[in-house]
Amino acid sequence: MQYRTLGRSGLKVSAISLGSWRTFGVSVDPATTRACMEAAYEAGINFFDGAEGYGNGAAERAMGEVFRQVGWPRDTFIVSSKVIRVGDRPTQGGLSRKHLVEACDAALRRMGLDYLDLLFCHRPDPDTPLEEIVHTMNELIQRGKIFYWGTSEFSASDIQALYAIAERDRLVGPTMEQTNHSLLHRRRVEGELLPLFKRYGLGTTIYSPLAVGLLTGKYNDGLPPDSAYAKGADWLRKRLTPENIEKARQLTALADELGIRMSQLALAWCLKNPNVSTAIIGATRPEQVRENAAAAEMTDRLAPEIMERIERILSPPPGA
Repeated sequence: MQYRTLGRSGLKVSAISLGSWRTFGVSVDPATTRACMEAAYEAGINFFDGAEGYGNGAAERAMGEVFRQVGWPRDTFIVSSKVIRVGDRPTQGGLSRKHLVEACDAALRRMGLDYLDLLFCHRPDPDTPLEEIVHTMNELIQRGKIFYWGTSEFSASDIQALYAIAERDRLVGPTMEQTNHSLLHRRRVEGELLPLFKRYGLGTTIYSPLAVGLLTGKYNDGLPPDSAYAKGADWLRKRLTPENIEKARQLTALADELGIRMSQLALAWCLKNPNVSTAIIGATRPEQVRENAAAAEMTDRLAPEIMERIERILSPPPGA
């Protein structure tokens, strides 16, 4: 396993990390959840990503149960939560001081932890001033509830404004942004966020590096009835275009030529980008975890000529 610093911080995070969206506490039973997390830990994965909105807290409760069972030393792994929404009442969502503090405390209770390593503000809240977010996150740091804070799907201009407020008030700014990045979705990491990497050393915890399974080759020959895209929402099914399927087929052929799995090719390609701190994978079986964790060791297989061939498959690349 490779370990990378999270942006300009000194925190060493595994290049591959394990997420819990649509899996733990939702579609995966407790025994399999434990098997997946143990497989990840044994493979060197040290970052486990959660959110209050995943299964309305079920994912974090499932992870917490595993933490209690396995007894890993707390200083050997990293845990995150994301503030999204947990109910329909006005105070059960958004990024107000009230909800940020209560969401952090609730995540700690669900997972049975004393602190979170990372806490994300998931999507902007137009009703909350950015100053309130920066000051509340710093209060949580000062209280020992979190170590680092960041954003998820914030615009580059909002992130820059958060940095400016932190600098003005001599506070800790965001360390990382969680965003979508894959062979089929490149515009944010390769375009919009690029100035922030250079100026502030922003870290990234990318999600959907396998495009919710599309970049595993699972859909090369049709739509399995029990698949995520078959059962997914309209926004997800819209990604299953003939063009994307054809790209996946050509990329699968290239992976076969290299003697690796298509998912490993997709993950290794993401990790070739120096601005990617860690790629979050999802899994419903421990075998998937071990297979995808091995991709961290395969970046050297993507020599310049292979990267050029990938670009030709993707050509024209998505505009930045």
